[in-house]
Amino acid sequence: MTMAPGFEKTPGWLDWYADPSRPRFRLPEGAVDAHCHVFGPGAEFPYAPERKYTPCDASKDQLFALRDHLGFARNIVVQATCHGTDNRAMLDALRASGGRARGVATVRPDVPDEELRELHEAGVRGVRFNFVKRLVDAAPRQDLLDLVGRIAPYGWHVVVYFEAADLPGLREFLLSVPAPLVVDHMGRPDTSEDPDGPEFEAFLDFMRARPDVWCKVTCPERLTVSGPPALDGERAAYRDVVPFARRVVGEFPDRVLWGTDWPHPNLVSHMPDDGLLVDFIPHIAPSPDLQHRLLVANPMRLYWPDAG
Repeated sequence: MTMAPGFEKTPGWLDWYADPSRPRFRLPEGAVDAHCHVFGPGAEFPYAPERKYTPCDASKDQLFALRDHLGFARNIVVQATCHGTDNRAMLDALRASGGRARGVATVRPDVPDEELRELHEAGVRGVRFNFVKRLVDAAPRQDLLDLVGRIAPYGWHVVVYFEAADLPGLREFLLSVPAPLVVDHMGRPDTSEDPDGPEFEAFLDFMRARPDVWCKVTCPERLTVSGPPALDGERAAYRDVVPFARRVVGEFPDRVLWGTDWPHPNLVSHMPDDGLLVDFIPHIAPSPDLQHRLLVANPMRLYWPDAG
């Protein structure tokens, strides 16, 4: 993958899969890839000086080509930590999408009012709070709560990214946030543990605590312990992650989302074939009704509520 001068990729991190297969699973009409990113290109949208990693470039045109190849109709573009609070690359993708993309931004607590208006007009519908220590330095909690007050007039939600071991220390604070919450990647459970065990049960209890806590049943390639799948006849990839995701989809069918996480930043073990990731979906949402809720009804209700 090409890189702008001065933006060499973090050593050991893999490039995204350049030739994904076509999924065997046919996505329902209007399906939304509810978690993906754009990176740069660095020559046009430089990476943040304070970033903790440098990815390979992954442009909006490449994202939209993947959208069409896999059979999605729309995207939710989530601001990448490598761009910090400079949302220009994400906004450029939204504006180029012809209304087929919405965004999740990262902003400073003192973000100017005019910037919030600009973000909303471009299609941003949420902000992201990242608590994964290896990726970011988390902002003070009161600053985050102050920011939630700033976004309230726009009806935005808050996307939260944390790891399972950190949930006990975050639970009370997160449940105090006066906005809908969307949890990235099932709270990153340890999939070597029992999906009916106490750690994942604690996560489900967190979701049960409020009716406006949503979950992205995403990133089996990050969560798998068994490793990358063999391309067997059934393409039944990431079997160790399936029971975790099925529990969430089964209990909260109207509060789940799914996305590719393209271009899959900071992976070192293997880079997933995005076509194979799509073929993961019917294993976690086995009926057409659950698939439609996961891929169409839920993301449309959250990001395009006026679309009908």
